[in-house]
Amino acid sequence: MNTPEIRLLSVDFDCPDPAEPARFYGEALGLPVLYRSDDYVLLARSGAPGLGFIRQEGFRPPAWPDPAHRKQAHLELGVEDLDAAQERMLALGAVLPSFQPRPDAWRVLLDPAGHPFCLATHGI
Repeated sequence: MNTPEIRLLSVDFDCPDPAEPARFYGEALGLPVLYRSDDYVLLARSGAPGLGFIRQEGFRPPAWPDPAHRKQAHLELGVEDLDAAQERMLALGAVLPSFQPRPDAWRVLLDPAGHPFCLATHGI
């Protein structure tokens, strides 16, 4: 029996307008737009998994930290210098929430659509 090949195409995030988070992550991670429509933007390098952003009417962003409306998933971005990376992300439009569980080890930020993501030095 042959096992079908299954590969990851993208991780997609709901948002009110796909253009803004696509701009944010495209600049932050140096990813080009592979596909764009009014309702969906895919960032990726050809042949590699990408990040997608899909328009969702009535989108409600996760709240950090709020057990009633948890984040469900987030991106963990590896950096060498937490402070420098945080400043870059803030300049691109990220927001730094006041609650930071371990600011010496990682930083939680919110992208322009309100999705939490982390900057971390572990695993580098």
